[in-house]
Amino acid sequence: MVRSIIDVVHVGSASRDIALDDPRGWRLGGGVTYSALTTARLGLRTAAIIGVDAEAARASELDLLRDASVQIRLVELAAGPIFENVETPAGRVQTALAVGEPVPMPDHLPSVWRDAAAWSLVPVADEVPGAWAGVPAPGALLSVGWQGLLRRLVAGDRVRRRPPGPSLLLARADIVGVGRLDVDPATSFRDLARWLRPAARLCVTDGPAGGVLVTIGADRVAGAVRYAPAPTDGDLDPTGAGDVFLAAVLAAAVHPAILGPARDRIGSDLRLAAVAGSLTVERAGLDAVPWLDAIRARASRDPDDGRMVVQVSMGSKVGSAG
Repeated sequence: MVRSIIDVVHVGSASRDIALDDPRGWRLGGGVTYSALTTARLGLRTAAIIGVDAEAARASELDLLRDASVQIRLVELAAGPIFENVETPAGRVQTALAVGEPVPMPDHLPSVWRDAAAWSLVPVADEVPGAWAGVPAPGALLSVGWQGLLRRLVAGDRVRRRPPGPSLLLARADIVGVGRLDVDPATSFRDLARWLRPAARLCVTDGPAGGVLVTIGADRVAGAVRYAPAPTDGDLDPTGAGDVFLAAVLAAAVHPAILGPARDRIGSDLRLAAVAGSLTVERAGLDAVPWLDAIRARASRDPDDGRMVVQVSMGSKVGSAG
């Protein structure tokens, strides 16, 4: 099959995350920036529609995307999301200093973008309206970062969880990602699966504990397997790791050749994604997103020991050990 000129298009807002060690006082973040840089560094021809406020539009980090050959369309917003993240033993405490505004639908997109093999809708502050689900061409893969829809945001207040519910984005999605801490620990995998369409795949990431891949069947319940984490050389900053994981899973689905000789092994895409996520936490900032060569080198150094997948119950709680 001939590959399209653009393999994947990502959509979302860039956030500005408070960082006292940066001269600007912030770093550029957001699922769209981490996801787009991931697929580009994995070798996919990548485009990104990025909502930006005036300061984010001038961010030097955008040059990382351009240097990786990401085709960028910046959508200027009167206000973009701004977060303060504090890491604690119990997890991240996140405060919304600004909540931003929705990323509007485009008046026009190049046909090669509209015909992309895959789309990735990765909101960070519920800024991607449901109508975006109708933009990808019929048959295109759609990946959705669910965590960006599960945040109650009030400027100046701590970010709170929003219960999972129906969404036009989820109803169209083929691959969905969410972090364990983004939902109530008492939520079961079956509870999450009910909002997804048959044949969808749900990745519930759990940082250094690995995660669970939930598959959705015709009756909304098919099965779930727990996958092992990939070792890191130090956990400095978890920002973006979940977005990198999800983008790597999507990249493997679009272009399986990036899996190399392991492409025929069950769970090889999860292994690739887990290694990519583990490398991301070792440094702070967007440039922590690894290149494919670095992922392959780390995977070779720390080969899968056979613990990649373990069956778990669909009724298991997200906060349990499965």
